[in-house]
Amino acid sequence: MDSVEHPFDWLQRWYAEQCDGDWEHSWGVRIGPLDNPGWAIEIDLEETSLERTAYSAEPIRRSETDWIFTRVEALRFTASCGPGNLTEVLAIFRKWAEGA
Repeated sequence: MDSVEHPFDWLQRWYAEQCDGDWEHSWGVRIGPLDNPGWAIEIDLEETSLERTAYSAEPIRRSETDWIFTRVEALRFTASCGPGNLTEVLAIFRKWAEGA
């Protein structure tokens, strides 16, 4: 695996690997804006190799605009982050997914 692969490229590949003609009709990946400002990320884990994988979240608070909160709950990886932290969140998800 290429460790310099951009997190968005990796996420696209991970998503494509989950698609089996059925999974993508019920689950997927959602990225949208928050109003504080920031990003909200939801990645469905149901029927993936990660659905029963333990996740230990540690919040990151660097400033009012540089922060990350992640968790896994109800078979979903969720994250919220500051406006400049989206790539970092995807890198966190990748690190966890590849370590599973």
